[in-house]
Amino acid sequence: MRTLAQKRTEFALNEILAAKTKVDKEKLKPFSAGAPAMILQNGFGQTLAFWLAKGKPEHMVLFDILTKWLKQTDVRHFGECKQPKDYIQKLSTMEQREYLKNQNETLALLEWVKRFANADLS
Repeated sequence: MRTLAQKRTEFALNEILAAKTKVDKEKLKPFSAGAPAMILQNGFGQTLAFWLAKGKPEHMVLFDILTKWLKQTDVRHFGECKQPKDYIQKLSTMEQREYLKNQNETLALLEWVKRFANADLS
């Protein structure tokens, strides 16, 4: 049986390898490195909404990675989400304990995302 940490690591690696074909890795590196700080400073939902508003490739790739992971790890809240706005809506209506649990899971995933984005995995 694999731990959640192992699943998180494998997911982050696969997603970053796929993302490097969609977005300039030199833009993804600093953006992924700063993403946890953005979440902690501005709030989880606010940061995701900001990324959607910006709509740049690196913003959308990271948004897609995070929401795909949330859909896998919290099926009860995100299982029915199909559009980006669905995730924002779910975050804005969930209980604080669940919101913080998902924020912490996202921050844990981002640690691996930024490591793999900065690694030379070409």
